[in-house]
Order: sequence, then C-alpha cells, then structure tokens
Amino acid sequence: MPRILTGIQSSGTPHLGNVLGAILPAIELSKHNESFFFIADFHALTTIKNREILISNTIETAAAWLACGLNTNDGNILYKQSDIPQVTELMWYLNCITPYPMLANAHSFKDKSNKLSDVNAGLFTYPVLMASDIILYDAEIIPVGKDQIQHIEITRDIAAKFNNTFGETFVVPEAKLDDKNMIIPGIDGSKMSKSYNNYINIFAEESVLKKQIMSILTDSKELAEPKNPNNCNVFQIYKLIASKEESKKMEEHYLNGGYGYGHAKKALFESTLEKFKKERTKFNELLQQSDL
Repeated sequence: MPRILTGIQSSGTPHLGNVLGAILPAIELSKHNESFFFIADFHALTTIKNREILISNTIETAAAWLACGLNTNDGNILYKQSDIPQVTELMWYLNCITPYPMLANAHSFKDKSNKLSDVNAGLFTYPVLMASDIILYDAEIIPVGKDQIQHIEITRDIAAKFNNTFGETFVVPEAKLDDKNMIIPGIDGSKMSKSYNNYINIFAEESVLKKQIMSILTDSKELAEPKNPNNCNVFQIYKLIASKEESKKMEEHYLNGGYGYGHAKKALFESTLEKFKKERTKFNELLQQSDL
C-alpha cells in the first residue's frame, strides 16, 4: 500500500480550487492508501507576516480538510508543518546540494522575478522546503495539479542527488495527476488562486459567496444571443460542480440563446450551495469549537 502525501498553504481559507483540485481527490485516495496531509504554514510565511492571520488561516485550513470528509480515525494523519522541526533541518541539508539555476528556473520564483524587491529568500528556496516536506516521510505518491509538476520534478532530482551523494536514503516520489481537475479556473478565467484574488470561497457566508460568483467575468453578448459554453468562465466552473445532466442542460441553454450569464451565475450559486451544503455546515461547526 503506497504512502501518499499532500499539503495546502494556510494563506487563507481553502477555496473552490483547493477543494476540487487537491482536498477531495486526496481524501478519495486516502481511503485506499496510507496518507499524510499537512497544513503548510511555513510556506505561508513567504507572503503572510501577521501572527493572528496565520493562526486563523491554519485553523480554517484544518476545518476545511475535516469538513470535506477527511477521516483521521482511519490511519490518516493531518498535521501542521511547523510542528515538525525536522522538516527545516532537512531543508538545510537539501539546500546545500541544490544548484542555484534549478531554483532560479522554478515557477514560484520566475513568476515574481520581474520585481526582485518582492522576492524573499523563503520564496526562492520554496521548492527545497517542498522537497523536504515530501521526502522526510518517504512519501511515494504526491497528488498534484498540473502547475505543481515542476516542483515534484525538482523534489525527485534533489532526492536522487542526495541518494547518489550520501547513499540510498530517501524514496524518490511520483506525481499523481487528476485528469479531471488539473487546473480550476478563477472568476477571471486564469487559475484560481488567493494570490490572484480570483477565488470562490465555498465556506463563506451566502452573501459573500453570491457576490464572488456574480463577479465572474463574461463577454458582453446579449441575452438573446447564442453563447459558446467552452469560452465561458461560469460554465467551466459549473460543470466541475453540477451533474452531467445539469451541465448538458446549461450547455443547451447557451447554444440556443435566450439565456443570460446572470441565469448561469444564479444556477452556479445554487448548485454550489447544494453541492457543499454538508461541508459548509461542518466547517462552521468546527470553527465554533475552536478559539477563533
């Protein structure tokens, strides 16, 4: 039985992209595998410097995992990254064998390298900490989205180099892609991300959730005009949540015309509330039990 591992940054409440792209697929895998799930609060430090916000985000991230169905009584382990001091000790050893060009070519750095004043050393060495997160636990399978494949390749290179230098020590992990939910679009059509502020928070109050969904960018076609569902952010998100029958029905509405984007957004809002009804309730119950 392979060991799987995945983590989510505590940089805010996990959004729809986190839930569909990481949390739910990982929980499904956990039913048949030994599983380690962690809250990446060290990684969050690259962008968040406020203690109270970090604590709040950490609790909300844990609540999201549990609300989505993670069963910690079935051999699965949910833990906070910073509770394991060995992860940063190992990171130092790995830093000392990781070549500079490898980190300079990492997406996490290159995406912000046009303004180096905003780049801290933690962001630059982000992939090494991620490698330490993975190989410290001899994880074999790492569920990731397409955008994280490079980090797993870096982890594999670092683990292999350590083994070649010091002898066989670490398991070299494999990435596992979910073909259905590789990249979840945000309200602007690009990848849903807290850093882009284009996310949908399924755990938010109804008024906030509705405002986020109604903010999804669309083209300017009139109500009566036929529309291309494949070019619409609303439909692309809707089909990830709704059933095949419901998605097919909305697709027909788009193609036939007489169906506005406001109708589609309303359907997405209602479908989101229904889809995550139990998760929203459980999430709020867990927060009420915390010290927040």
